[in-house]
Parts: sequence; structure tokens; C-alpha cells
Amino acid sequence: MAVNAYIKLVPSSAKQTVTIEEVKELFYDYKNNTTKTGNQIGWQYGESAFPYEIKETAEAKGKWFYLHSNDERYYAILIGVDRETIRNDDGQELEQTYIQVTLPEQSTYGDKGKANEFCKYLAKKLQGELHLFNERVMYYYPRK
Repeated sequence: MAVNAYIKLVPSSAKQTVTIEEVKELFYDYKNNTTKTGNQIGWQYGESAFPYEIKETAEAKGKWFYLHSNDERYYAILIGVDRETIRNDDGQELEQTYIQVTLPEQSTYGDKGKANEFCKYLAKKLQGELHLFNERVMYYYPRK
């Protein structure tokens, strides 16, 4: 069965909305950072740290994409952006953007580890609320 993690952009997040293109840019930043780390230690760390490349189908354009790996220890990670309606403490309905990270049934433990790392990176960059695959919540936004 597929499992999901969510990065929710709450009112005190750095941004209130995010597009799929912005998530792709954050993916490229993450890959670039791991490559720089590898250069500093003299090892091809970029490919080992996150061995995925972006793939996108015609029907998914602008809604979701997936990260595919050719490495035998990894399979794929699906990433999408959507909005949900929530109620705040005052009872008002608000629109909230979230990023959904899905591991399909064929995913490996390696995929889950890499997806957790990438989710934490996204949540930290966007100062969001991270709901992990094991249903625990991590807060990366300034709390009152």
C-alpha cells in the first residue's frame, strides 16, 4: 500500500502557496547542495546522496511529478502540490497549500529514507509543518 507524507504551509510559514515548478527548483537546489558536499570531500556524493531524476507525464503537467532512480536500491518517489480547506481556531475556513510526497507500493526502504530527507529539506526551506510517513509531525515554522 502506498504511504504519504505532507508538508503543509501554515499561516506562519515563509510562503503561503507553492507551485510544482517551485518544488522542482527546490529539488535542483537540493541536488546541487549534495554535489557541492561531494566536491568538498573529494567524492561523487551527489549521485549517491540523491540518485533520482525528475520525470513528468503529460497528464501530470503542473500538478505532480515523480523522481525516478536507475539504481537497483531505489525505485520512485511521487510529489504533488494541492490545496485543502481547513478551519482555524476562530472557526473560519481557510485554504492551505500542501506538498504531498507518496511512496508507491514498489518503493524500497532506500526510497523511504531519501524521501524523509527531502521532506525535511522542503519543510525547513518553506518553514512548513511536516507530517511524516509514520504520522508524526515536525514543526519547522516559528511557533508562538
